[in-house]
Amino acid sequence: MVDYRFSHRLKVRYSEIDGQKIVFNSHYLTYIDVAVTEYFQQLLQHDEKFDFVLAKSTIEYKRSAYLHDWLTIWCRMEKVGTKSMTMNFMITREDEIEPVLLAEIIYVSVNLDTLSPCPVPDFVRERIEQFEIDYQKNSSF
Repeated sequence: MVDYRFSHRLKVRYSEIDGQKIVFNSHYLTYIDVAVTEYFQQLLQHDEKFDFVLAKSTIEYKRSAYLHDWLTIWCRMEKVGTKSMTMNFMITREDEIEPVLLAEIIYVSVNLDTLSPCPVPDFVRERIEQFEIDYQKNSSF
């Protein structure tokens, strides 16, 4: 997963499977939500004020995940616009490279008081750039 610097692991629980004994499709968005929260917790300090909402999700289901599978949710910031951020995600089973799922999600930065769209704060943009772009430059050698 050379292109992804950040990942988060979790184990599929019984309540997340359906009658076919596979992970019910909506739970993958929950997995992504958990991972993106961890991503931003790693990048930002606890006292820095920033919030965002999901604006669009595109999901491509490749294979099924099952009860007790250990999944890795890979996260990568693809683009930071004026008010939006586009992230790519890939979910794999432990020790596998074939994806279970691929996703592209667009988030919109919001004002904490009004929850209306606002520009991505400079400190967020700088942290993302430092984390993602510097990593890509160093990994290309």
